[in-house]
Amino acid sequence: MGSVIFDISMSLDGFIAASGMTPEVGMGVGGEVLHDWAFAGGDRDRELLEQAGARLGAVIAGRRTYDNSITWWEADGPTGPARVPLFVVSHGEPDSVPHGGVYTFVGDIRSALDAARATAGDADVGIMGGADIARQFLREGLVDEISIHLVPVIFGSGTALFGDGWIDRHVRLDGPEVVATDAATHLRYRVVT
Repeated sequence: MGSVIFDISMSLDGFIAASGMTPEVGMGVGGEVLHDWAFAGGDRDRELLEQAGARLGAVIAGRRTYDNSITWWEADGPTGPARVPLFVVSHGEPDSVPHGGVYTFVGDIRSALDAARATAGDADVGIMGGADIARQFLREGLVDEISIHLVPVIFGSGTALFGDGWIDRHVRLDGPEVVATDAATHLRYRVVT
């Protein structure tokens, strides 16, 4: 069985989306800068993205992430032509899902993880967000690694990844592995407890 890896891009001040997030502006106003490292970064950024993608057997996301991203993902999902299956944690299925899409809708994080692990086999399961899904997985002790792409931008407001009161214990981490590029500082931690 592979690892469960929470992987996300984040501003220096801890936001994973800018203010003004809607389905039309999925990352908030100006928030797409958080993904510039993946699409416009250098060779090392692309190499890191390709390495992570090659290990994925399934991905999990929350319903808001799905709703705010489906316009760009279309049937192939967040991994594009690789078409890695995406399990969306949701209380229901949307009225319209792309025909032939990679999407499965599940009611809770444990069902999503069980289905993703069964699909992934020995490959990794990626948790891509949003913030609430990430916190739920971390709170339940279901994450093996945390991978944060720290982008050199300060938003000042938006969707915070972490904040007060979301967990009642410390989560200890080993690491980090650090790869610094002009586009981002890529941090990878192993979850200890």
